Amino acid sequence: MLRLGIDIDGTVTSPETFVPYLQKSFNESITFEDMKEYDLTKLLNITEAEFWKWMDEKEPLIYKEAPMALDAKIVLDEWKNKHKLLFISARRSHLEEVTYEWFKRNGLTYHQIDLIGTHDKLQAVKKNKIDVFFEDKHDNACTISEVFNIPVILFNTPYNQEPVPKNVIRADNWLEARDWVNSYAENRYSLTK
Repeated sequence: MLRLGIDIDGTVTSPETFVPYLQKSFNESITFEDMKEYDLTKLLNITEAEFWKWMDEKEPLIYKEAPMALDAKIVLDEWKNKHKLLFISARRSHLEEVTYEWFKRNGLTYHQIDLIGTHDKLQAVKKNKIDVFFEDKHDNACTISEVFNIPVILFNTPYNQEPVPKNVIRADNWLEARDWVNSYAENRYSLTK
C-alpha cells in the first residue's frame, strides 16, 4: 500500500478550471494555452494584491464548481482500497467546507484532506510519509522529488514546461499516471518479497 500525496487544484480538478472566470473578469480572449506561468499576475497584468482580492471574492465559487480532471475519478476509485489517498492542497482553511462538499458531491474517496494554506508542501509530505506525490506546480514537483527522493507525477500543463529532475514523471492524464504508479507499486512490492 502506497501513501499517495495528491494536490487538488489543477491535478484532481481540471487545470482549465480558472479559464472561464479569468475570461469573464479580466480578458475574454485568455485561453488555457496562454497560461505559460503559474503566477497569473503577469498574464493578467495586475498586482499580486489585485489578484488576491479577486481570489478572495471568486475562490469559493471556482472551487465549488470546479470540474474534475478527466479520468481522475476512475483512477482514484481504483486506488481507494489499494493505497492511502492523502490530499494536500495549498487552499486556505476557510475553504474547508467548500472542499469537503466538492469531494462529497463528486463521490471521491479520501483518507485525509489537508488544506495547508501555502504552496510549501514539504512539512505535509514529511508528516504524512508520502511515497508518491501528484502535482501540477513545477517548482513544487521538483522540490518534493529532490528533498524526499520520491517520485512526483507532474500533470502536463502550459505553465509547467521547464525541465524536471529524474524523479519527476510527466503525465498527460490520470490514465498515464495510473499506469506509472501501478507499475511502480508492483516493482516495489516484488522487491520487498
